[in-house]
Amino acid sequence: MPFQRRKLNYVNLCRPIHSTKVQNHWKYFCKRVSGDDRVSVGVSSWRDADLNHLEVSRKKRKKFCGNMPWIGSYVFSRVAFYPSLFYNYCMSKVSSRNWYDRIDETVILGALPLRPIAKTLINQENVRGIISANLDHEIKHFTPTEEEWRQMGVEYLRLKIVDFVGTPSHEQISEALDCINRYKKKGKSVYIHCKAGRTRSATIVACYLIKANGWDDLTAWQHIVSCRAHVRIFNVQKEFLHQFYLSNKNLDDPA
Repeated sequence: MPFQRRKLNYVNLCRPIHSTKVQNHWKYFCKRVSGDDRVSVGVSSWRDADLNHLEVSRKKRKKFCGNMPWIGSYVFSRVAFYPSLFYNYCMSKVSSRNWYDRIDETVILGALPLRPIAKTLINQENVRGIISANLDHEIKHFTPTEEEWRQMGVEYLRLKIVDFVGTPSHEQISEALDCINRYKKKGKSVYIHCKAGRTRSATIVACYLIKANGWDDLTAWQHIVSCRAHVRIFNVQKEFLHQFYLSNKNLDDPA
């Protein structure tokens, strides 16, 4: 009988692994990559901790990933986190890339607000609100906690969105826009970030520009690129932004 490749799917990935040796290697790998030793068999604890919060529809997953299981994209985003974070940090030191860039008088788009720059954001950039588009493992070691931000007088809003294939829900966008508008009225700034400030947080910022300025999705994105040239979105985010623009256009012009 010819070899039959086992189909990889969510059920197979979450099925318990019975080999103690494999369990130990898997646990060590997860701890090294994410600094989190919660996972001992499969990815069931990841599912409980993070996957319930991910806002990616089945249709968008299929369009972006094809036949590749979406859970594979999620695991890849975890494995790639530390190398890509290091890459972005190096690029900010050796190229013209900035760790963060101001989009307008209220919004700053950037990478993880690392502990060493927290005071700079508050004192020099007048930041009083933080909007994070990260999952748990991305902010565990590098950024101030929600309580630490609060002690510094900064409001912290967390929107859990998976890297590469994720888009925010309508509820998350509504929360983000409400937060931005609150501090816009006060003349303060809001720092919006994901891991690198390129895709997830840029999508949120584009929604803000569409809503605040009445722009279409292309104009909003071109403005972001003019401020932060290394931003990048994929088809799933482009589709999301276009649908967001159309929905707001219909609200403004019912006829």
